[in-house]
Amino acid sequence: MILGIIPNVTKSEILKVVDTIVEELQENNLNFLICDSLLKKKNEFTQRLKECKYVSLNELINVSDMVISIGGDGTMLNSAYEIRNSGKPIIGVNLGKLGFLAEFDVNSFKEFIPDLISNNYTVEERIALKGTIDKKEELFAVNDIVIDKGSWPKMIELSIDIDDEYVSTFSADGIIIATPTGSTGYSLSTGGPIITPGSNVITLSPIAPHTLTMRPLVISSEQKITIRAQSLYGKVHISCDGQRSDIYESPAEVIIEKSKTNIQLIHSKRKNYFEILRNKLFWGLDVRKFNNK
Repeated sequence: MILGIIPNVTKSEILKVVDTIVEELQENNLNFLICDSLLKKKNEFTQRLKECKYVSLNELINVSDMVISIGGDGTMLNSAYEIRNSGKPIIGVNLGKLGFLAEFDVNSFKEFIPDLISNNYTVEERIALKGTIDKKEELFAVNDIVIDKGSWPKMIELSIDIDDEYVSTFSADGIIIATPTGSTGYSLSTGGPIITPGSNVITLSPIAPHTLTMRPLVISSEQKITIRAQSLYGKVHISCDGQRSDIYESPAEVIIEKSKTNIQLIHSKRKNYFEILRNKLFWGLDVRKFNNK
């Protein structure tokens, strides 16, 4: 087994964390490669890091059996995008704030290594989204595709068809089309529901709609969504996972479907999804009890 390490080099503590993880992997006789993006910090390397093997991202993806993404949820989403066509599973080590996708921290990853060696873990498949803009440009998202007004201060008009059947036309700041993975992200902040990861559904959550009757909608992931966005400004903003974004001419037509490519995430059998919801999002907990302490 070969592990490919993809570090987020913008994190201030990244060298210390990679050095710690490398030490644990070496002590357990596990083979690994490190993405050569870390070489940007080679002047600060420990002796251990100097002796490691560094390869390009493409080579790392091709050679590795699984990938360790070190950073946070954003790093996980970026890693998932980069390896989307490889079928390689991802282990997330969190250095960020929430770490909902990136399940492990440095200490829990160390505890997880024996389970990794003995194959005592689960590989969970998560659906992703494919988007096509104006019948030519393709998008890919693990969390969500967001269509919004961008820098324009006024609302845009959105028209939705599902499976070529008309649904609604409304004015809003935008709309979020989210996978179950993305249901705990931006979609949640707009009042969208939490969807368990194994559900084959897609959520449509309007952003600040100019009507009280426009509410989130959950549909089958086998259905096709067509959204036509129109702005008096002449431009609309479309982004994937909050990372890859661009401005498009209005009106813009976006067709969104479930991608044929799933993302595989490695999870410890010692934790379950609802435990993570409680610990990370305080879901279902009475916060008044915390305030009284």
